[in-house]
Amino acid sequence: MRTLPRTRQPTKTGIKMLTKTSAVLAAALLTGCASISGNKLQPLSVTTVHNNQEITGIGCTLTNDSGNWFVTSPGTATVHKSTGDLVIDCKRHDMVGNATVVSKSNTAVWGNILFGGGIGYIVDRNTGAGFDYPNTVAITMRPIGDRPAAPGAMTDSAAAK
Repeated sequence: MRTLPRTRQPTKTGIKMLTKTSAVLAAALLTGCASISGNKLQPLSVTTVHNNQEITGIGCTLTNDSGNWFVTSPGTATVHKSTGDLVIDCKRHDMVGNATVVSKSNTAVWGNILFGGGIGYIVDRNTGAGFDYPNTVAITMRPIGDRPAAPGAMTDSAAAK
């Protein structure tokens, strides 16, 4: 009579190793790369303000290294995300305003760096999927001919107080 070979029982060390490997694989699958789990487009709301009051009907151009978009304030434009900053220029016949909105990496790109390595990050960087702009931007308008106030500078009304 022939006997079957005996199977080995898993050791405690083998079980621990399998558990750790499974946990790392699960974490990698859940983070994903931003270009797969994220979106390359982002809606961005623009409002225009003068003397602490919202003004409407101002035409604004949004520009980054991926394209140009137009919106009339208050309004929303869907922009292509990028690693480059977004420049917003607003103008009406008697008023102008502008701002530069900084692109920041989102959480999906960090998971990709930790678990996916360099290739996934390069893809996310090139498509813009791993980066976001703020969802809303308020542009301070000023009469044409007025210079924009320097950051942190006191205005005439603030200096009079």
